[in-house]
Amino acid sequence: MSRTRCDRTPAWGDLQAAFAATGRVFDLRSAFDSDAGRFERFSLSAPHVFADLSKNLIDDTTHGLLLALARQCGVAQHRDAMFAGAVINHSEQRQVLHTLLRHPAQGLETTGGSAPQNLAAELAQVHATLDAMLAYAEAVRQDSAITDVVNIGIGGSDLGPQMAVLALDGFTAPGRRFHFVSNVDGHELDAVLQRLQAPSTLFLIASKTFTTLETMTNAASAKAWFAAQGGTDTARHFAALTTNVAAAQEFGIRTTFGFWDWVGGRYSIWSAIGLPLAIAIGAQGFRDFLAGAHAMDQHFRLAELEHNLPVRLGLLDVWYRNFHGFASRSIAPYHSALRRLPAYLQQLELESNGKRVDAAGEALPFATAPVLWGEPGTNGQHAYFQMLHQGTATVPVEFVAVKRPRHALPGHHRLLLANVLAQAQALMLGKADAGGHRHFTGNRPSTMLLLDELSPASLGALIALQEHRVFVSGSLWGINSFDQWGVELGKVLARDAEARLVSGDTAGLDGSTAGLLQRLRAP
Repeated sequence: MSRTRCDRTPAWGDLQAAFAATGRVFDLRSAFDSDAGRFERFSLSAPHVFADLSKNLIDDTTHGLLLALARQCGVAQHRDAMFAGAVINHSEQRQVLHTLLRHPAQGLETTGGSAPQNLAAELAQVHATLDAMLAYAEAVRQDSAITDVVNIGIGGSDLGPQMAVLALDGFTAPGRRFHFVSNVDGHELDAVLQRLQAPSTLFLIASKTFTTLETMTNAASAKAWFAAQGGTDTARHFAALTTNVAAAQEFGIRTTFGFWDWVGGRYSIWSAIGLPLAIAIGAQGFRDFLAGAHAMDQHFRLAELEHNLPVRLGLLDVWYRNFHGFASRSIAPYHSALRRLPAYLQQLELESNGKRVDAAGEALPFATAPVLWGEPGTNGQHAYFQMLHQGTATVPVEFVAVKRPRHALPGHHRLLLANVLAQAQALMLGKADAGGHRHFTGNRPSTMLLLDELSPASLGALIALQEHRVFVSGSLWGINSFDQWGVELGKVLARDAEARLVSGDTAGLDGSTAGLLQRLRAP
């Protein structure tokens, strides 16, 4: 596998020259005025997703140079290595096989297929676990005594299933509530427990190692609450999503579903971590979810670079971050069920590509991951869109819209779609005002991702699209998108700080930490 960091390619210099010549003064309004075919040329379809990229600050020259950059960096070869099961997570010496979690049980090929024969054993394990998990999910769905399901996890073990369960609420059978507890702050768990009854509650403990501090603290408190409420059958009311079966059994749990070290937390919704979603939407719904993601995998793996939506989005991210200097991207899903999508994508992008060194450990001379943030439309319009339209910083916006609603309330969806169209249009067109206060500069870029409907399949495709786009930008930057060492140091220091909060020992601490610790311990 040949892989070259983006700034060490001829295309990088060509892009710098192109940006200096025209990129700084590129005007979207003029581009549309002079090119009647711009929308068609800068739009493309992928499984379940249509993307309009025409309102971005690119022209044919830039587009061609960005594609050349992808080729010179070896993005396609890096992608193929991932699908082939190569060890591309070098810092942890691991494969990256989350795409195998949504691969059909049949269809492995020696050439041309989406997964090679050498992964047959792993695929068999994936489907054995999937079948067992879905059978359990169906059993829970048939158990009318269980009305509340509480998922206790953190990071990818929380954000993924929480986002997906909310997004597919319209596919959930009535009469069952889902709760997600992640924060070690006891206020969160306490607020959930106050609404529950022990005999009707199922707790899912999601921790690969069954040692995650926040998760196990919450799990222990949930178990104590269960016993205090008269609960005696821990084995029936608790299940674990973990590879540490022995620790789960010691906890009193008999039902466990594992996953593998080649599944990163932020890529784990497709694994046993997706059990809350499987309970919510059923076995067939979950299989549809996987099928939508697999369809996007096939698109990413097989489509030519110029027609490959994850590649096009990843290239655009690099163009904005490293040439225009745009430090953030706003995600605006115009569907209330997607309200946790920005938080989910925030972890996906920032934990994957928030790196300062390349895969060889060499310090990078350029910026990486943009900060992701956002809220659902139309709420965001009445909060931060003021800054998007008139602030001093240009922030590319990614709109997500859904063509068909699942409700029958008259007029609502038409108004929602009118707003998403208008916001993208206003960002681009702007409005002149000599007084200044009502002046909109315009020429502010946006992307529109359009789904025909929000369904298990389309949500799966949308998430997989975002995973692969992050892979592309990380591949171009030459970084390892699949480790997350940046979360470790704070965990280590927290254990020391907890002991000091008990003992009061401040020896060796900096003045600020020592002072704060003493203040926290004071009566």
